[in-house]
Amino acid sequence: MSEFIDLWPHRIFNSNLSNFEELCLDAFQYQYNHNVVYREYAKIWGIQQGNDIKKIGDIPFLPIEFFKTHEIKSNQFPVLKTFESSGTSLTGNSKHFIVDLSIYEQSIFTHFQNHFGSIANKCILGLLPSYLEKENSSLVYMVQALMKKSKHPLNGFYLYEHEQLAAKIKLLESKKEPYFLFGVTFGLLDFAKKFPIPINYGKIIETGGMKGRKKEITKMELYETLMNQFQTNTIYSEYSMCEMQSQFYTSQNGNFTGPKWARTFITDINDPRSAAKMGKTGVIQVVDLANIHSCCFIQTADLGIEHPDFTFEVLGRRDQSEQRGCSLMVS
Repeated sequence: MSEFIDLWPHRIFNSNLSNFEELCLDAFQYQYNHNVVYREYAKIWGIQQGNDIKKIGDIPFLPIEFFKTHEIKSNQFPVLKTFESSGTSLTGNSKHFIVDLSIYEQSIFTHFQNHFGSIANKCILGLLPSYLEKENSSLVYMVQALMKKSKHPLNGFYLYEHEQLAAKIKLLESKKEPYFLFGVTFGLLDFAKKFPIPINYGKIIETGGMKGRKKEITKMELYETLMNQFQTNTIYSEYSMCEMQSQFYTSQNGNFTGPKWARTFITDINDPRSAAKMGKTGVIQVVDLANIHSCCFIQTADLGIEHPDFTFEVLGRRDQSEQRGCSLMVS
């Protein structure tokens, strides 16, 4: 087990992952053998041995709700950090027990820089009210890790100090310095209304989360509002959750793409074993190979649509599912 775990980061981060299916089968067998909760769930699917699975399509995806009711761990290594979901209801928060923060950080840095370019000396700003006010937010940890990586002297978090944030953005714009503004959805809308500053050198990345504070709007309505207020051509979005260690970002067409070690599948709403037809709404399933210490195969409660270029849209929550705090807009 030790050798398998020691080699895993190299296998997923330092290759082109042309052997993605092989990695998935290895991860499944490892987690079947070492994750009690996942093994019991797989047995419900009729899987009696870890090597019973021969292709990705046969791997069972663990419903994300299990992270609220069970301890999802694939070994007994000491827990270094526990991330919790934003907790928008009374049914409890999901908990993700992290035993190796280096894997999470490598996942964060590698995909972010592949998508947006080098982060060195670029300012990182976080407008994350509600997340900063709670402990154990994976989103706050992610943005903080990017700040440490960039080492920019003007990096900073903001709750509701809109004037201070506006002053800093104006300073960066005047100096023509590139920067990133991560913002929870309702925070960005409030800020844009008060301070409609033209954005020329910054990239705005909305992380979702209306938290019941405003009327839900579609992604396109959100993008149009923010683009008009900030006089910019592009708004980006981030899709992730505390149960995952990888992130997906939108490109300029508004669809999400992920890192090479994470993939999404859209399955039939009524049958998680059947793929939804291309362009049809279904349930998002995620393979996240960075989740080797918990579960790499997660069935979310989110609806999405897959496109022929392997990008996908996030449409919102399934009926009778709780509203999630991260990166969802109900259309």
